[in-house]
Amino acid sequence: MIDVLMPVRAPRLLRVLEFALEGVEYRFVEKPRQGTRILFALCTDQCGIHPQTLELLRLLRSETGVLEGCKAVVIVDGESELYTKELAQELCLAASLAGCCFPGKPLVEGTASLYNQHILAQQRGLSVEQTYLLRCRELVQRLLDYEPPRFERPSLLVLHASEKGRSATLWLWEKLRRRLEEVCDIQEVSLQNGTIYDCRGCSYHACLHFAQNEGCFYGGAIAETVLPAIRRSNVLLFLCPNYNDAVSANLTALFNRLTSFLLHSHLYDKYLYGMVVSGYSGSDLVARQLLGAMCLNKTAQLPPHFCMLQTANDLQAIQQLPKIEEQLDHFAEGILRNILPTAK
Repeated sequence: MIDVLMPVRAPRLLRVLEFALEGVEYRFVEKPRQGTRILFALCTDQCGIHPQTLELLRLLRSETGVLEGCKAVVIVDGESELYTKELAQELCLAASLAGCCFPGKPLVEGTASLYNQHILAQQRGLSVEQTYLLRCRELVQRLLDYEPPRFERPSLLVLHASEKGRSATLWLWEKLRRRLEEVCDIQEVSLQNGTIYDCRGCSYHACLHFAQNEGCFYGGAIAETVLPAIRRSNVLLFLCPNYNDAVSANLTALFNRLTSFLLHSHLYDKYLYGMVVSGYSGSDLVARQLLGAMCLNKTAQLPPHFCMLQTANDLQAIQQLPKIEEQLDHFAEGILRNILPTAK
């Protein structure tokens, strides 16, 4: 059974759902229920968001635990070429913090022209309309099949580009590590080591050539160290200090370089977590960028409560945050509850 949350009954989206849900047991619901499989069916208007959709976001952000135990995917249908991905990122962040989990690549979006489907349409030999419909049907099937994996002794990879002794984010991680290391195999990789080149935008065939040899045109630390570590891991934890309301340049370069990795592998079986520290504000923007790149695009799973969000301008400030130890306890317990066969 799938619960369909559809704040606005837009005509094209209704036609999409009729096709995608054919032969599937489902029901339209006004509010989410804990422990269910949910299809968020959203649409954008020319201004980006309908009042009814905003009410759904307000519900998810205000009622703690309203989606505990839920599994979900998202379809966003647009009246323009803008705002579909923005809405999906906002929804996924709010839903994760409310207790929901998402399989990797849980989004199918349709802009007004459906031009965003044209590459896949060419690959499938179909029209953009047919491609959109089939992708939505495939997404529904993945929701029905999705069961988050569990690991007896998870392999946790920590990725960062921060400097020890100065970084508030690294200090948070060191405190979290003590809570995880007894039951996880932990590897840390600093993206400061060696020169980190951004993606040069090779042609598809050139990228595929290097990917088949598990490499990349630029080689270097990402190809030699980072990508093999990602391949071995079960859990990816990104440490993300807020740089101008975005992740650091080295982490962005990693996101871009993962394209070659995904041509011969995937991240569907890996969990995504993050720790975000902002000096002033904007941690939600960084968290949305992280989940947008690594879950909506790069196929990692988004677990419940995937991100710890803090505001502190320096190392001393974060050490003096009230109840920081309790917050770390809660975050660590959530991670272990999600990834272990039984909480240990």
